[in-house]
Amino acid sequence: MARLRAFWFSLNASYWFFPALFSVLAVLTASVTIALDHAGGSDWMARTGWIVPARPEGASNILTVIAGSMIGVASTVFSITIAAVAYASGNYGPRLLTNFMEDKGNQLALGSFISTFVYAVLVLRAVRMPGEGADAHGFVPQISLFVATLLMALSVAVLVYFLHHIPASIRINTVLEHVGKRLIAQIEDRFPKDGQDDEPAAPAGGAPVPARATGYVTLIDFDRLQSFASDHDLVLALSLRTGDFVNPDVPLLRVHGALPDDGAETLRGAFMFGALRTPEQDPDFLIDELAEIALRALSPGINDPFTAVTALHWLAAATASLARRNLGVSALLPSDGRRRVYPWPDDFAHYLGRGFGAVRLAAAGSPIAACKFLECLASVAHGCRGPRRRAMLAREAEQLMEQARLALEGPALAQVEAAFSAMRETFDRP
Repeated sequence: MARLRAFWFSLNASYWFFPALFSVLAVLTASVTIALDHAGGSDWMARTGWIVPARPEGASNILTVIAGSMIGVASTVFSITIAAVAYASGNYGPRLLTNFMEDKGNQLALGSFISTFVYAVLVLRAVRMPGEGADAHGFVPQISLFVATLLMALSVAVLVYFLHHIPASIRINTVLEHVGKRLIAQIEDRFPKDGQDDEPAAPAGGAPVPARATGYVTLIDFDRLQSFASDHDLVLALSLRTGDFVNPDVPLLRVHGALPDDGAETLRGAFMFGALRTPEQDPDFLIDELAEIALRALSPGINDPFTAVTALHWLAAATASLARRNLGVSALLPSDGRRRVYPWPDDFAHYLGRGFGAVRLAAAGSPIAACKFLECLASVAHGCRGPRRRAMLAREAEQLMEQARLALEGPALAQVEAAFSAMRETFDRP
């Protein structure tokens, strides 16, 4: 199942899948419509009063124009898409390339134009001029030609949508919204229960199972690990998380119990590896994307604190969701029976440091970003009733102030100090 999920994710992040799928559908549609035309559908279509039948030369010209224009539009669309992807990844961060590769609007637009081209070429082969073949009057597949015209009209509508979609999709607010909502949805799916508990501590010790591959851990088949541990009365404690980079001999997990002779290979088969990180099972990847956008915006070369503020808002929304949830109950693991698989413990402190902690140093040097940083921590505290997690948020704010006092002075520092005092009042309320 994990391999199928990894394969499906790779398909979603490719530009060839939908064009290939739509091309196959175009071949099947052309075969069916041409068969209907040869079975008498073309004559019936020519006798209807609501359509003017085309002659062989006119049909050939129409299909040639459709095919030529569609392949030209497809080439232009692909060029625009690559330019937009290059712009976005260069300005917002290379990790965002995966998000644009997964964009269904771009994939479907490209697939629509290519499939229309394939359909028009196949129907063009069925057109016969007078004296060509057995029919002295020629043959025009009227139904197929009508469908080609409909596909052309649909492609024009898709082109209009694409011309709107591309500039809208690379706007920074749209990019941040997409990443933020995806992160929040992943948090809600992974940690479905409310509470203030973190991942339970894994048992110490155990025999390590080293890796034999090199690359990023893209997916972990927890069902397979749980099933294997139950069948052999084992306890498995993972030594890494999804998104970590491994090389041979790095421990993947530690086994408590008697491992069968071929058990190590079975356990290694539960780990999928790739050349790059993916958002699947890896909320840190999406947190890193938000943090990277904020860091780039706050860099001296760009100096765009308002983009950083928007990134902080989405980080706050995700952190607030984490602050309300029981991180010790994960949907990746079965909730019934004895616990046999312990993921690498990612507590609230880990996620807080991964997001706000990564941005803290850059935000401290900007009064606008520093004030919003403190406001965002206060907004997270509103839904966080656990004293331990509230103390972590307060400590994060104190660390920002320590850095801001070194980076700022004068009215700028006074502005941040005022925001810090207001935030402490929020924390003092019950």
